[in-house]
Amino acid sequence: MSELAERERVVKRVWAKPGGTHDRVIQVLKLLLPAATGVVLAFLGFSPLEEKQGFSFMLDKTKVEHAEERMRIQSAQYRGQDSRGRPFVLNARSALQQSSSVPVVDITDMRAQITLENGPAELLARQARYDMERDQVDVQGPILFTSADGYRLGTRDVTVDLRQRRMASRGPVAGRMPLGHFTAGRLEVDLPERRAVLSGRARVHIVQGNDG
Repeated sequence: MSELAERERVVKRVWAKPGGTHDRVIQVLKLLLPAATGVVLAFLGFSPLEEKQGFSFMLDKTKVEHAEERMRIQSAQYRGQDSRGRPFVLNARSALQQSSSVPVVDITDMRAQITLENGPAELLARQARYDMERDQVDVQGPILFTSADGYRLGTRDVTVDLRQRRMASRGPVAGRMPLGHFTAGRLEVDLPERRAVLSGRARVHIVQGNDG
């Protein structure tokens, strides 16, 4: 037997000797392995939670009114009923509510659909403020009203009451209706009847044969 082989045998005997290095290593591993197993299991248990991108929660309704953060919504939709129980739907490309305690929402690209006796009608506007408690829309800029029978009324800067289905200007107004172009100090419109009342130095430029 070579000298190298003899040295390896001596080392193995020392390692396997009762109470030697081997036994001490085994005792240490008996303590460390269970602890390490617990750490691994804990990591595996929590890691699926860390990979999720979303979360859910419940919000106490009694505390909603205390929220101060702004709420922005994409593709918002609001539903309600008019004074006669007929439904209306207001869609908007986006909506921004300054606070949950303030029922007014700034909306863009509004498309409101209401029900009239002769069929559905539609209101289109680029910018508006919707009061959810009163179901009133303050339009900022142009608005176009169209009904199923082809009636069209275009004006700007008006307030639309979706419950009463009425429209009124907030000051001097100009616009276009089937009869022709108009200007006035004030405009009031009964949407179901398609009756517009102009007051305050009203002027109408009638266009012969105008179909609106």
